[in-house]
Amino acid sequence: MRPTIAIIGDRFMLPSMFEKAIRGKCGVSLEIRSYEMPWPDEPMQHGYAEAGMDGLKEYQGTEEEIVAMIGDAEIAVTQLAPFSAGIMDRLPNLRMIAVSRGGPVNIDMKAARERKVLVVNTPGRNASAVAEFTLGAILAETRLITRGHESLRRGEWRGDLYRADLTGQELSEMTVGVVGYGHVGTKVVRILKAFGCKVLVCDPYVQLSVDDLKDGVEHVSLERILAESDVVTLHARVTAETTGFIGAEQFAAMKPGAYFVNTARGPLVDYAALTEALKSRHLRGAAIETFGIEPVPPDWELLQLDNVTLTPHIAGASVKTVTFAAEAAAEEVRRYIAGEPPLNPC
Repeated sequence: MRPTIAIIGDRFMLPSMFEKAIRGKCGVSLEIRSYEMPWPDEPMQHGYAEAGMDGLKEYQGTEEEIVAMIGDAEIAVTQLAPFSAGIMDRLPNLRMIAVSRGGPVNIDMKAARERKVLVVNTPGRNASAVAEFTLGAILAETRLITRGHESLRRGEWRGDLYRADLTGQELSEMTVGVVGYGHVGTKVVRILKAFGCKVLVCDPYVQLSVDDLKDGVEHVSLERILAESDVVTLHARVTAETTGFIGAEQFAAMKPGAYFVNTARGPLVDYAALTEALKSRHLRGAAIETFGIEPVPPDWELLQLDNVTLTPHIAGASVKTVTFAAEAAAEEVRRYIAGEPPLNPC
């Protein structure tokens, strides 16, 4: 007997995309139930704010909703549905969760292991989208694209942006420091090389590829990245070691007039310290895509500064991300049904 599958998608990871991929991999005779959450039109929740969801992050849905949606299904496929210990206790038939994201932050992994529920994920699903977005953010900030856009929207023609003391350097003149050399960081490095800039990489846990070494990319310390880079771009994971690891001391160590870019995660950065570094003009500018608090409080001082490019955590949003993640999750479902080992167990 083939297992029942419950799909809990949303308005980015569409349930129809999951179902199409699963039926394509596993056949059309499956019993599949599909549901749609209202993210991103409605914000995510965080476990610290909800009783019974301790330790869960970036999820959407209540315990009652999730239990009702999954019911007696053996397999759950989702991006954002939360799976706390309490929820799993109410789903005795659940044996597998396929979560279409790089990390299962919406799942209590200890509880899943204790209950022998297999959890798989889709690492690197949006790496290419975030890498492309990072280059766009760097160019928007360093070449004054954001400043020109905002002035024209105000009805102001800023011809002064052509002045030699205001206009930006080309990437071919710059040293770019990439902090984190994982799925996203490696792709950022690959794109940067085409611009002819000098590339420095800091990641104490990995080695550079042979191609990057041949192309002159250097593996250096964080201290050297900060001291020498005209642009510092973050691509590290959030861990106990990296939480808040870019703060006042690190911003002070950056070159005067340098730029800071974060398309990774908000908790990596002390945003109060970043705000001060931008206000003092020690940093010439920043491009910020993720924040410590999301949605961002509308009265945040950082939002009012004139030397920062801001976007609402959309770097990973692309059609390719959706299709890649749906196909990867579907392959994990196929392997589970066929009795084959998972590709990406958490």
